[in-house]
Amino acid sequence: MTIQQLRYIIALDEHRHFAKAAEECMVTQPGLTIQLKNLEEEIGIKIFDRTKVPLKPTLLGNEIINRAKRVLNEAEAIRNFVVNQKNDLEGAVTLGVISTLSPYLIPQFIKAMKAIVPDMYFNIKEAGTGQLIHGLQNGEIDIALMATPTGMTGLKEYPVFDEPFVAFLNAGHPLAGQEYYELNMTDKPNLLLLEHEYCYNAQMLDICDMTDDKRKIDGQFNYDINSIETLKNLVRAELGFAIIPQLSVVNEREDTLFKPFKEPVPAREISLVTSDIFSRKLLLEKMSHAIWDCLPESIKENHGYRKIRWNDSPYFINKTAGFL
Repeated sequence: MTIQQLRYIIALDEHRHFAKAAEECMVTQPGLTIQLKNLEEEIGIKIFDRTKVPLKPTLLGNEIINRAKRVLNEAEAIRNFVVNQKNDLEGAVTLGVISTLSPYLIPQFIKAMKAIVPDMYFNIKEAGTGQLIHGLQNGEIDIALMATPTGMTGLKEYPVFDEPFVAFLNAGHPLAGQEYYELNMTDKPNLLLLEHEYCYNAQMLDICDMTDDKRKIDGQFNYDINSIETLKNLVRAELGFAIIPQLSVVNEREDTLFKPFKEPVPAREISLVTSDIFSRKLLLEKMSHAIWDCLPESIKENHGYRKIRWNDSPYFINKTAGFL
């Protein structure tokens, strides 16, 4: 017994005519007849007396038709409930954001969302990629704003924008006076990375065509760095070289310190990520538009970026083995 079969018997009861009922249900008359026959055989009861003209329900058929109407009303109520849930812009939601993006986008995002969805409450958590994926999988996080693709089953990704990477140089760097940065082989040993932010590190190693993260600052100090701002300050102190997301330099005054790459410019894809059972699509649309509106025009202009993946990096797979 299917919902569609119940629709057919209700239409037959209303029209008392196979051709008219079939037309209303947008099915062929033989198709409707076969479905009615299948239903009657399944339940072992004749719903309509075909000897009567016009068509007439049997005594038990009348009761079945009345029950079918109640079932369809309930089905419609469920459908309306789902639609309302998808369009709901009230209540609470937990948003996780990767730490390499959060400081540079979330303040503007908060202002935008306050105006767009005044009845929503956002619990925002800044975390690393591994923590965000784990949070999405166990239900602690509803939505994550992070670099994609994750390659994880059970998650849905909604790309919002591509963020280019830029080279961050100290004032004494040989290319500090140039318009663009081209990878310098002497920079590779001085590449600064972030502790535990393995997706970011995997992207940096990919850009620089490197396979490991074994390095020390100035050959002497091992420094577990956890923020882009620390990377930038180490570069200013001439203690290394960094490749960082473009949003992290939008408000930089010392514009000679960062240089765009020559095309094709390496970039990361930033997406809203949810579990595959998350249903609040209108909220995702509102968030996506708000994020886009917060971006500087330089990032909105896609220049045919070379998207840098991380989920299939041997480095990332090795580092996250056991907890993803």
